[in-house]
Amino acid sequence: MNKNPVIAVTGAEGPDDVPGLSDLLQELDVRFATDESPLPDVIEGADVLLGWDFKSGELETAWHNADRLQWIFWPGAGVDSLLFPGLIESDVDVTNSRGIFDRSMAEYVLGLIIAFGKDFPGTIRRQDQHVWQHRHSDQLLGKEVLIVGVGSIGREIARVLRAFGLNVSGVGRRHREDPDFGVIHAASDLDGRLGESDYVVVICPSTPETRGMIGKAQFEAMKNSARLINMARGEILDEDALIAALRDGTIAGAALDVFTREPLPQESPLWDMDNVIVSPHMSGDFHEHGEVVAAGFFENLRRFRNGEPMLNVIDKKAGFARA
Repeated sequence: MNKNPVIAVTGAEGPDDVPGLSDLLQELDVRFATDESPLPDVIEGADVLLGWDFKSGELETAWHNADRLQWIFWPGAGVDSLLFPGLIESDVDVTNSRGIFDRSMAEYVLGLIIAFGKDFPGTIRRQDQHVWQHRHSDQLLGKEVLIVGVGSIGREIARVLRAFGLNVSGVGRRHREDPDFGVIHAASDLDGRLGESDYVVVICPSTPETRGMIGKAQFEAMKNSARLINMARGEILDEDALIAALRDGTIAGAALDVFTREPLPQESPLWDMDNVIVSPHMSGDFHEHGEVVAAGFFENLRRFRNGEPMLNVIDKKAGFARA
């Protein structure tokens, strides 16, 4: 039983930054990592770490003082930037916010496909220049979409796109039939499926197996008319190979919400390419999503205090939460 755990919080200046946390201050010892009280000091003696907003490498630097830590709550879906060898090999549980961002990201992908198909970027550019130029656009009904990554986000993307009238299939670890994707192809069949797809949506977790899995050979396997949408992590793609493929017409376009370096450097050519949509790692965030994330933490905190199984426990060696 963990009735009165000590909670360290990083990424928040005080209780008002985490919706609902103020209500727990009477019954819990909550400590906030700040410039005056850095995480290595605050984490000592803490049972729980609420990572409201982690800075890269912050936890690893403080790890030597995590003498009582039992559980880390991660506010996002992907945990690749959190994990390091000491944490992976430890007995500390990690839970994430799996499921919270699924619908928002699915809507974002649908919006991007519509934007490409109807050439909304081109319309906005012409409007900015006061250019009246009639042209045709794609009808999207029946277009083929390949979703690389079949976790909860990929599954919701599949449901939304199917409802819109698109033909959807997935790529996962093994081949199987599936009610949402129709069929999930094995990862080893990826290259053979790329040439059949009008849109390729990347939403797989960042793991040693997936980093760099889409590069020059995969872009060459795609249709010249295909568009790539990356909602996963920048390192899943070979960014230099992608830029080359966009420049020479190997593929028609890309929408990128994640990058190898974030923020995307000002000198990156991706900013100025007419066939690229750049967004600042925002596809899952929606108004009031902080309240939903906090509610997920409070539910798991209740379970932690009562000794019940927690939700969304990460398989640290695999790098994601298993369903």
